[in-house]
Amino acid sequence: MSSGERTESENDARDIDLWHHGDREVGDGLVDLAVNVRVPQPPEWLLAELRDSLSAVAAYPDVAGATEAIAARHGRRPEDVLPTAGGAEAFTLLARAWPVRRPVVVHPQFTEPEAALLAAGHDVTRVELPESGGFALDGDPVPADADLVFVGNPTNPTSVLHPASSIRALARPGRLVVVDEAFLDAVPGEPESLAAARIPGIVVVRSLTKTWGIAGLRAGYVLAEPAVVERLRGLQPPWSVSTPAAVAMAACSRPGAVAEAEALAREAEADRDRLVARLRDLGVHVAGTPRAPFVLVRVPDGEKIRLALREAGYAVRRADTFPGLGPDWLRIAVRSDMNGFLDALAALL
Repeated sequence: MSSGERTESENDARDIDLWHHGDREVGDGLVDLAVNVRVPQPPEWLLAELRDSLSAVAAYPDVAGATEAIAARHGRRPEDVLPTAGGAEAFTLLARAWPVRRPVVVHPQFTEPEAALLAAGHDVTRVELPESGGFALDGDPVPADADLVFVGNPTNPTSVLHPASSIRALARPGRLVVVDEAFLDAVPGEPESLAAARIPGIVVVRSLTKTWGIAGLRAGYVLAEPAVVERLRGLQPPWSVSTPAAVAMAACSRPGAVAEAEALAREAEADRDRLVARLRDLGVHVAGTPRAPFVLVRVPDGEKIRLALREAGYAVRRADTFPGLGPDWLRIAVRSDMNGFLDALAALL
């Protein structure tokens, strides 16, 4: 482990609210820059398919069509795919599937994997990537005896995209590496993705909610070796994926939808680059090299600034609930028009 990386034992710094998510920041009358759902509602073609799916809700859900569509979208076999009720269900299943000895979560990242591990009764080791290295995964900071490792790519909240080679290097016999690719469909070309290949010891978790505005449906999936998929399926509650969610998974996996997601990702990339440039012009520190449709920033008196922004009508995500960060860090979701927010922020700096 390099000197810049820090590992915390399971008994250290456990006072962070791991269940705090961006939806708790929003409120009536506030412009939502806290939740990483890119669009306010699904596109009309997807809404139409969801409406049509309601005529079939008298029957129990069948995810076979979704499974085949997801497999085709990634060039995988259907036995490599497990549709789930969002990424959160995937993390819960993974936390409960094996009697692991030393699970590790690479932070800062989405807190749900650690919350799921703790809820399953595990002691969790945190590996915190340093700000000095741009929160990048450099080398192998994970303890040698770790047998279950969670890492985000691109990582929420840092917006860092790790090289696929760095993540593959974490794999070894007796260890399962779980890669949260919830935002990779929002990165043009989906670089550094591990979704398309069956790699021993690598599990990929995907979400459809961010790009397509369907957080209320809970639509995600796991890509892994068949033995891993079968183990997780054996723990999954019957019919946990609803009929509308299964329809959404199939619809959003078609070539036309994938092409539309690529176009949306390119729009988001341009919006993000404009936002980053404006923030830096204001003297705001932007972490690392953002690649996802959100940015992590550090401002003096961050908590005071966050509350003042709320008074000005803007909700941003506090980041002190992410291990490895503190109250001066804020996460800002990228939107097409950020001018009003930037003016409000400039008035507070």
